[in-house]
Amino acid sequence: MKEMKEAIKIGLTFGLTSGVITTLGLMIGLNSGTQLKLAVIAGILTIAVADAFSDALGIHISQESVNDSSQKEIWVSTISTFIFKFIFALSFIIPVIIFNLNTAMIVSIIWGIFLVTVASYFIAKATKQKPLHVIFEHIFISIVVIVLANYLGILINKIFLN
Repeated sequence: MKEMKEAIKIGLTFGLTSGVITTLGLMIGLNSGTQLKLAVIAGILTIAVADAFSDALGIHISQESVNDSSQKEIWVSTISTFIFKFIFALSFIIPVIIFNLNTAMIVSIIWGIFLVTVASYFIAKATKQKPLHVIFEHIFISIVVIVLANYLGILINKIFLN
């Protein structure tokens, strides 16, 4: 039973983190590069499906290569990674549908930082680390991804669209 909880925890933490960071990066880059709601929505849907499968397969192969887990644990991690990545990535489509694109980006960043903060807090508690240190470390990395994706989108726009 403990092993199954660990397998689900692997899927949850990886799926949440990857779902937030990858989706935010793509959204911000597509927004700054195209300013098209359709492009951002298509990007979110693509990440939610294709990248969720890719990450789940990555977790599956990674766990098989370590050989510490049973086949059942490996499959629980694989399936939970897909489900959590899919759900968290897809959650970013809601602000894009509801708000104008600039407002949706702000709401999405706040949502993403909130999710990373909550996950980081629980990770810190579970590993007996200082929560603020872990939270700031993870938020810093998230902000770096957001900023880089924004400037990359601007650069792509200048090179290919102007």
